[in-house]
Amino acid sequence: MARIQIGINMEFVRHHDMSFVAGVEKAAEIGYEFIEPMVHWGRELMSEAGYFHTVSMFEDPLDIRAICEKYKVRCSGLSAHSPLCKPDISVNYLRSAIRFAAELAAPIVNTDEGPKPDFTDEATDHVLMTYTLTLATRAAEKRGILIGLEQHQQYSKTPAGLDRIYGLVKSKSLGINFDTGNAYLAGADPYEWLERCRDRVIHMHAKDISLKQSQDERGKVTGTPVGCACGEGVIDWKRVIDILKPVQRTICFSVECGTIDQAAASLDHLKSLI
Repeated sequence: MARIQIGINMEFVRHHDMSFVAGVEKAAEIGYEFIEPMVHWGRELMSEAGYFHTVSMFEDPLDIRAICEKYKVRCSGLSAHSPLCKPDISVNYLRSAIRFAAELAAPIVNTDEGPKPDFTDEATDHVLMTYTLTLATRAAEKRGILIGLEQHQQYSKTPAGLDRIYGLVKSKSLGINFDTGNAYLAGADPYEWLERCRDRVIHMHAKDISLKQSQDERGKVTGTPVGCACGEGVIDWKRVIDILKPVQRTICFSVECGTIDQAAASLDHLKSLI
């Protein structure tokens, strides 16, 4: 039977102009035991000034790990979304994230195929993704890290499209980071889709979609950065949990919402069901 954890993607403090450390402290204060940091390369003004929640991979991951230990939270994974169709960007970025995750004790690195180049066709894009995923999974296998593929862009917006990307390489390190909100907004039935791939799900972005966003965007977009509070939108979380119950692994529901209040409400709702 699945062991379900509840975590929070650090996007929840993005609109509050909070630093990573302040965000970790707030997540712990709300009651979360797991967080999902977002990592970037290099240095940029907003994070360095303490107004943004992302973590530079120029930092020592052991220092980030110490911050998590201070506030008694663990990392369910890293948000390391990178365009798989652009290996000139994604190969080194993902390998850096995998090495960072290994020292941070974050078991999963989440990504998606990202925006495609404007000069390639579908066949070429899948060759490029094969190249990227081959090198990324080789790095992940050596370190015991899993890679979670998320439905978020042009090819992964359907169950068949996500399956095709997943099947590009054969690796024990490859799994699915299922995003409930993205699946719903793309126009698919999120419950049928989850049942189809649940044996490959290693992590979840627990994203609910408000009725207004559903009416405005469903079938018109392939994803959204964050959703509303879990339990306040269109997603049936009890049904999601029931679908995953037979899975024999630990799966973290990493809540993706836009505010601190939504993070607190999401935790209360999910805890009442699990």
